[in-house]
Amino acid sequence: MSTPTDDPAISTSRKRYEIAETVLRQNITDGTLPPGLVLLEGPIADILQISRVPVSRALQRLESENLVHRFAGRGFLVGPAGKNIEPIRADIRTFGLAIPAHADEALQSRSSWERIYNIVEADVAGCVVFGQYRIVETELASHFNVSRTVVRDVLARLMERGLVRKNQSSHWIAGPLTAQTVKDHFVLRRIVEPQAIAANASGIGRPALMALLARLGELERLDPVHHAGSIEEVQGLFLETCVLSGANERLSDMARNNLLPVHAAERLLRRLGLPSDPAVVTELRLIVELLLRGAVTAAAAMMETHLESAANRMIAQMKIVAIIPGPSQTAAYLTRVQE
Repeated sequence: MSTPTDDPAISTSRKRYEIAETVLRQNITDGTLPPGLVLLEGPIADILQISRVPVSRALQRLESENLVHRFAGRGFLVGPAGKNIEPIRADIRTFGLAIPAHADEALQSRSSWERIYNIVEADVAGCVVFGQYRIVETELASHFNVSRTVVRDVLARLMERGLVRKNQSSHWIAGPLTAQTVKDHFVLRRIVEPQAIAANASGIGRPALMALLARLGELERLDPVHHAGSIEEVQGLFLETCVLSGANERLSDMARNNLLPVHAAERLLRRLGLPSDPAVVTELRLIVELLLRGAVTAAAAMMETHLESAANRMIAQMKIVAIIPGPSQTAAYLTRVQE
């Protein structure tokens, strides 16, 4: 993200969708976001640290100005309609979105649940592999000095991501995240994601695949010790380009929701010092090469093989974690439940 710049035209009193609209318009008109770039609500919301709703409204307003337009896939394309612009599916974070200082300041006044969500998610994800923990709403509210309404918003979003659940007594429970849990999610991944690749193949632009192939090739040539953090980034780019950006929204949503707890487990393993496997890069490169050749069936089959290997790698790391002593200290609102 570029260093924020001052822009007095942006007031902290403006609504979030207006601020998002102004930021996106500026980056489109100055060429930071090139014609054809696929704009998705989720990544933009993450950068601006707001929910998807104001981003969606901002994109609709920009569409009315013919600065972006809808197309056969998910999201919007930068540029006017009717120009046959080739979609570019790339991570918007790599384009250095410029956010004026006044906009950044205004967006920081976002609702309380958004301000504490990342902290709570990190606290929860850091302990669930070691067992089962109870979260008491009143203790969580007291810990962050927020209302129980805010706490329920946070917990509801954690539940969407598969990190917490309610038990039969209506208590909030986090974990345990076990090898079997991970295995179950990968079973669904092997059913859904190869089908998504096959369904999306005709709509994936060749420039997007070539850019993805080049990025994967760069990582393969690096010493593994230098690209641990980049593997997660390129996996996300691959999934967004080949799996999650298709016209079949129900299939994409199913795949995306199932990925949330898997990604939580991956982040936890990285936080505990367990490395990513560089073999992932080669496996994804082979899938992209097959798609570039038009071998869609083979690409879907290779995706299934990749997911089987990925499941085995993650389960092996989960077994390593199982023998590591649990955290000596957890957040005050997390109470270990004896199983």
